[in-house]
Amino acid sequence: MNAVLWSWSLAGLILLRVLSIIANGVMGFDEMDDLFNDFNGTNVFQKQVDANVLVVGLTLVQAAAAKGAVCLDGSVPGYHLYRGYGSGANSWIIQLQGGAWCDSIKNCQDRKWSGYGSSKFMEKQLNFTGILSNKAAENPDFYNWNKVKVRYCDGASFGGDSENKAAKLQFRGRRIFLAVMEDLMAKGMRQAKQALLNGCSAGGLSSILRCDDFKGLFPPTTKVKCMSDAGFFLDAVDISGGHSLRRMYSGVVNTQGLQNTLPRTCTSHLDPTSCFFPQNIINQVKTPLFILNSGFDAWQIGNSIASPSADPSGSWHDCSFKFRCNPAQKKVLEGFRLSMLNALKTFLILRKNSVFINSVWAHCQTERQDTWFPANSQARKDKGIAVVVGNWYFERAKQ
Repeated sequence: MNAVLWSWSLAGLILLRVLSIIANGVMGFDEMDDLFNDFNGTNVFQKQVDANVLVVGLTLVQAAAAKGAVCLDGSVPGYHLYRGYGSGANSWIIQLQGGAWCDSIKNCQDRKWSGYGSSKFMEKQLNFTGILSNKAAENPDFYNWNKVKVRYCDGASFGGDSENKAAKLQFRGRRIFLAVMEDLMAKGMRQAKQALLNGCSAGGLSSILRCDDFKGLFPPTTKVKCMSDAGFFLDAVDISGGHSLRRMYSGVVNTQGLQNTLPRTCTSHLDPTSCFFPQNIINQVKTPLFILNSGFDAWQIGNSIASPSADPSGSWHDCSFKFRCNPAQKKVLEGFRLSMLNALKTFLILRKNSVFINSVWAHCQTERQDTWFPANSQARKDKGIAVVVGNWYFERAKQ
């Protein structure tokens, strides 16, 4: 599958109304009016409690300490493992947790007092839903696979390998990734016949950065692929004419010394901060890679396009957080979506790669049941995310 898949729906899983885009896939403003107005300020992705959801306990990797593979505060990393069975006994999904970044010494020190910087504060159990669900009706292709959620505690998308002794901070994300993988290999992943590395948000960026490292763990006979969910962060111009996300990424790169660990295929000709942006590194990833993102990524709209620093008057607040946008704002968002598509053109030349860009106002879609594979998926005419990802992974059909 080497073409962009269009799914123009108004959080379509709620309204069951698909706005089909034909021709070149550009949404007209009349259709955009429908999309924006029907939200009416409702949070369509509000979490629902399910008493039957799979709950998986935390495992700490004690051996990681000797390797220096530790969280920001020096505590050992952790993960949640659910054992596969039957036909999935030798198949593995590794999901890298997301949770933004720390872009200064102070921010990283503050982060040490949470589960995103220390295993001392990590939840002892996590719910597994969406692509991590163990129910065939919710997750038809991967329900009986071994599933792992790797906790994120380095603040740089599993990317760093340095420290700041004066601040008592460890920036060991890459070591954490490798130490956890080594622990899992010893627990059966070494025998994997199939493996999929994925992640959401900062974890989606991680799945791109660590994709080829993951592939390198296995013999050539193992089917290995990677997927990034809501991790395609653009180096976009914000509404003030600046680059809000670039400023943040520059802080992450400089604070954690990522210039030494980012792909050299990129840093050989671009500055290190540019090489933290997926658009500048995806074309060098050798392993098959799937990019899943919303063209109206909710996090990027509120933190990159109309960040608080770029919008001091708060004129974009209703658009960013209540989904109430005026015509000029809609035009900006349409421009952002087109920029995302343009940044993916070269990536799609290789048939091993694929992209699914939809118009749900969301950030992360594989972890939620209502966006991954809702109960009414089989009755819908459009292909749900789970179906598209499964077809790509198993190469079942040309999309």
